Amino acid sequence: MSRIQAQQDAQMVRSVLPLLILTLIAEEESYGYQLVERLDAMGLDVTTGLVYPVLSRLERDGLVSTRMVSSPNGPPRKYFALTTAGETAKATAMEQWRLVASAVRNATEKDSPKP
Repeated sequence: MSRIQAQQDAQMVRSVLPLLILTLIAEEESYGYQLVERLDAMGLDVTTGLVYPVLSRLERDGLVSTRMVSSPNGPPRKYFALTTAGETAKATAMEQWRLVASAVRNATEKDSPKP
């Protein structure tokens, strides 16, 4: 993979990461590293360095709430849950994603060879 391709891939992931994180948190209250593992299981190569800044921004914007939970494996973990504003933001972002995905599908299918 070229450096330019890697930068484009990373930029694409960064642009959808807030929506993905809001969606995962809506499914289940989660802590940061758990989200990294879930995103990795989905096939996305993300690091804590990408996920934690998004979580901080979502918390600062009031889209997620937090609570500390003791862990048997180390220090307490900060769990993130969706707020009402977060639910609204997720729904709005999902609608925007559907529009973009539809436009991309329409544009790329024009160039695809027909069977």
